[in-house]
Amino acid sequence: MVKLSVVVPFYNVQTYAPETLRSLRANVREDFEFILVDDCSSDGTPGILARAERDLPGAVVLRHERNSGLATARNTGIDAARGEYVTFLDGDDWVAPGHYSRLVAAAEGLGTDFVRTDHVQFTGTTRTIHRVPVARRDEPLDPREAILPADRSTSVDYPYAWAGICHRRLVDRGLVRFTDGLRTAEDRPWIWRLHREAESFAVVGLLGIFYRRGVASSLTQIGDVRQLDYIRAFDQVIEEIAKDREADRFMLKAVRTYCAIISHHLGSTDRYEPSVARKLRSLSAGALRRLPQDVLNEALDSMDLERSTRLRRLRRRTMPAGKAAA
Repeated sequence: MVKLSVVVPFYNVQTYAPETLRSLRANVREDFEFILVDDCSSDGTPGILARAERDLPGAVVLRHERNSGLATARNTGIDAARGEYVTFLDGDDWVAPGHYSRLVAAAEGLGTDFVRTDHVQFTGTTRTIHRVPVARRDEPLDPREAILPADRSTSVDYPYAWAGICHRRLVDRGLVRFTDGLRTAEDRPWIWRLHREAESFAVVGLLGIFYRRGVASSLTQIGDVRQLDYIRAFDQVIEEIAKDREADRFMLKAVRTYCAIISHHLGSTDRYEPSVARKLRSLSAGALRRLPQDVLNEALDSMDLERSTRLRRLRRRTMPAGKAAA
C-alpha cells in the first residue's frame, strides 16, 4: 500500500521546478508517490516533468488540457492519490531531505486526522520561520477549539495546505478537496472546513517546508482580476459557517478575518490595474452588504482605527440613506 501521496501542481515554473524535483528525490521512499500535475504550462515545465516521470521514483505526471488554477490542479492530484496520507507542495517551493518520512512518523504516532507544521519562508537569501499559531504541540487536539479567539491569530489564519498532512479518512469524507476554479485564497475554505469537521489534529515543530516568496509569476505578485477570488473564497467560508451548529460562536471570527482581508486589499489598490481596482471596491462593498450586519458592527468595533475607518467609509458610500449610521 502507498503510505504517502505528495500532490504537486506546476504552472509555468521552469526556473524553480528542477529544485522542487531535486528536493522530492531527497524524500524518495518505496511506499511514497509524487503526483505531479501540470496545469497546462506554456513554458519549459512540461519537458522538465516528462524527465521527472522517467527519473524520479514514484513520480506520476498528470496534465490538464487547459489552465484551471491551483485549486483544481490539487483536486486532480487528490483524485489520483492512493496514499494512506496526503500532503501538498507547490511547484516553486521545496522540501528538506527526509522531511516526509519524519512527517509521516509524527502523524502515525499522534493518530490524528491531520497534522500542521511550521515552515520557512524565503525571499532571495532571506529566511524567516513561520509558526503555526497554536501553543500546545505534539498532542491530539480538538480542531474546533483551535478556531478562536476572534481577536487573535489562530490555526485557521495559518491556511497553507502544504504545511502538514491529512489522513486518508479525511480524503474519503471529501474534506481535503478544494473549491474548483478558485484562483487565490483557495486554502481559506479548506482550512476552515478541516477545523470544523475533522475530529482531531495536532501541531508538530518540523521545519521541512521552504516557501518561496517574490516569484514574479505568483498570483500574490500579480494585480489582475484573479486576485479577487478571495471574495468568493470568504463568501464560501461565511456561508458554510452559517450552517454550522455553532454558527453564533464562530461567525465573529470569520467576519473579522474577512474584513481584515478586504481592508488589506483596499489598502493595496495601487498594485492593481485600474479596472481591477474599481472592481475590487465594488465587490468589497457588496461583500460588506452580504455579511450579517450585527456581527459586522461588532467586528468593525474591534478593529484598529485605520482598518475600521477604511471599511466604514466604503460601507457608507454603498448603503441606502439611513442605514449606514453604524
